[in-house]
Amino acid sequence: MSLLITGGTGYIGSHAVVELLNAGDDVVIVDNLSNSSTKSLDRVEHITGKRPIFIKADICDKAAMESVFREHDISAVIHFAGLKAVGESTQIPLSYYHNNVTGTIVLLEVMKQFSVKNLVFSSSATVYGENNLSPLIETMPTSATNPYGQTKLMIEHILFDLAKSDPQWSIISLRYFNPIGAHHSGLIGENPNGIPNNLLPFVSQVAVGRLQQLSVFGDDYDTIDGTGVRDYIHVVDLALAHLKAVTALSKVDGCIAINVGTGNGTSVLQIVNKFKEISGVDVPYQISPRRPGDIATVFAKADLANEFLGWQAERNLDDMIRDTWRWQSQNPNGFE
Repeated sequence: MSLLITGGTGYIGSHAVVELLNAGDDVVIVDNLSNSSTKSLDRVEHITGKRPIFIKADICDKAAMESVFREHDISAVIHFAGLKAVGESTQIPLSYYHNNVTGTIVLLEVMKQFSVKNLVFSSSATVYGENNLSPLIETMPTSATNPYGQTKLMIEHILFDLAKSDPQWSIISLRYFNPIGAHHSGLIGENPNGIPNNLLPFVSQVAVGRLQQLSVFGDDYDTIDGTGVRDYIHVVDLALAHLKAVTALSKVDGCIAINVGTGNGTSVLQIVNKFKEISGVDVPYQISPRRPGDIATVFAKADLANEFLGWQAERNLDDMIRDTWRWQSQNPNGFE
């Protein structure tokens, strides 16, 4: 029996594949390589001594997905595949709705067809919208402020409705906060196409000279230093949460949403200053206007992850930034 990992060559997916292979699981990856590279597979093999099965396919292609399930004995799916940039989603919303929502529906239809009803879904803290106060708890009302967040929220509604319609489904929706960091080997890390959308890869690319300076969006929030506060989690801790979630599927009847965060908030300037301290490299920045929809403070209450999954974050901010810098300094141009 194998685990199917959609989007398994991407940033979070590749780290999860490493941990799954190290745990002795058989892994089949499906990825269309729209924002990733097969070179990550070489690095994964170098780290683990094992090479996962890789199939280049799009989750929206039903025939291709049927072929995957027909040719491999899949027991459960971890679903990472999806477009993920908030800003980009406002510019090309149809692509986001098609890829994320339609792709998930196709995946679920094929899973149902082959009686594979165990799923761990890659959701997001964006489903909490902008009206809830941190710490964010799974029982809070959900909403979204951009097409990317809407796709995650729509998929969660689909998953809950599907589980209500058929009690054989066991689904865990992991609501990520802000993944950063890289594998401690420095062999795999975040490798975005084009200009990074997330803070840490932008900071690290400024540090290696690929980008000129960082834009800090807003310095007048009601926070410790006026900049936005977020809950940053090490990508390896996040990957390990997926291993725990796959095991926990056996005790899930229906669908459950679980926060995956540290429960701590860190500001943008605290990140920048910590990065300078650890790397010894200056990171020039400019203050820019707030972005529409951004809120001051977002961090998790992660008690349910500990109680239900037996998981908690183990790596601290120093680990996250040290591993980010190791990856970026050893791979200034990513996998290229």
